[in-house]
Amino acid sequence: MKKGNVHPEYHTDAQITCSCGAVFTTGSTKKELHTELCSHCHPFYTGQQKLVDTAGRVDKFRTRVEKAKKVQEEAKTKTTKQRKKKTIQDKVNEKLTETLEKEQAAEAKAVEKKKTRKAKK
Repeated sequence: MKKGNVHPEYHTDAQITCSCGAVFTTGSTKKELHTELCSHCHPFYTGQQKLVDTAGRVDKFRTRVEKAKKVQEEAKTKTTKQRKKKTIQDKVNEKLTETLEKEQAAEAKAVEKKKTRKAKK
């Protein structure tokens, strides 16, 4: 029970033509169909393996994957170098060196003041 003028016309003798030259007859809403692969030329059905590698796509993909891995490894090494957290010992050492430098600077100033006082007398 189909509505009128809504459904497309159904052709019981539609011809499907493959690029290999095989022709099939079946039912379809189109009178003629064209396809690139069929059961006569598809490697799965024929048992013949064909590697279709247009313009070295497989090699290009592999080189892209290798390049991406290298970039990821470089990024990891950069972040680990940058994010190297200071240990407590490192922080203590920094504080000690800062305080020692300040004390040495203060002592140097005191020595200079003594020299200038002696020179004035």
